[in-house]
Amino acid sequence: MMVDKRHRSPSGQAGPAEVPLYGFQPPVGTPYGLEVSTVEDFFAQHDDWPWNPPVPGRATFHYLIAVTEGELRHDVDHLTRTVAVGQWLWVRPGHAQCWHPPGAARGTFILFEPEVLRPDIARLLAPLTAHEAPAVLSPHPDDAAWLQQTALQLLDEHRALGRRPLDVHHALRRSLLESLLLRLADAPGITRSDTSAGRSRGDAYGRFANALELHFRELHRAADYAELLGCSVRTLSRAAREATGKGVRELIDERRLLEARRLLGSARWDARSVAGHLGFTDPANFGRFFRDRTGLTPAAFAARDTTTHP
Repeated sequence: MMVDKRHRSPSGQAGPAEVPLYGFQPPVGTPYGLEVSTVEDFFAQHDDWPWNPPVPGRATFHYLIAVTEGELRHDVDHLTRTVAVGQWLWVRPGHAQCWHPPGAARGTFILFEPEVLRPDIARLLAPLTAHEAPAVLSPHPDDAAWLQQTALQLLDEHRALGRRPLDVHHALRRSLLESLLLRLADAPGITRSDTSAGRSRGDAYGRFANALELHFRELHRAADYAELLGCSVRTLSRAAREATGKGVRELIDERRLLEARRLLGSARWDARSVAGHLGFTDPANFGRFFRDRTGLTPAAFAARDTTTHP
């Protein structure tokens, strides 16, 4: 089971302006970056973390939960999602999330690092693993039973550690996970990407896109990401242009703006908290940043969004 103390980013305690980043830290003896449990077991073994009291956080890995009984409530990107029986909750790397007590919710709970997926499968799954993909998935009714059964088979194989050679055990777990995700990719709301977009996940731009989701709050320069990824700014800029037609700085600003719109709108944060959350040292600088790109002040945008979506 996941231990109750993750690796935190240097930002310290969580708050309106700071959401800590946790890394994958499975129990000793668990092979590779994949762990499978149940909602009820996970909560039973971690009765004081991280939902008592609820604390927001982010992770470098995927949370995937299939709800088979009851109803699960979970905050993803500062919005409370309600996951009913037959639905799946997907919290992707970099998403801000906050747990609620599980209540009567039951189901399979899968945690995995992006590197678990083979590169060719990861390219096929790019629309499903993308940050902007839906947090709550409702599979087609024809797929529902198959998905639930495959999740249970994955859980059974995960618990069979020691029954087979380790490399065979992991190959079976990975194969079951990839099969499950490929079938889940047909859920409504998942938009197929073109071939070039799929290829980009394995190159410099794909690594930048993944890093951006984890670090856009604190890293704001192309040089920061080039250093993080071990390449030159020129190489990173060329990769971004070829994949999107946009520069690295433009992509960074777009991601920060998207987060600002989410927080000012549906999440109802105030402008000062959003500014701090996104790494602006002065709320006035954030105000100019937001107004230059939307034509509205943060306050005007929040008021309009409240009127449009009561």
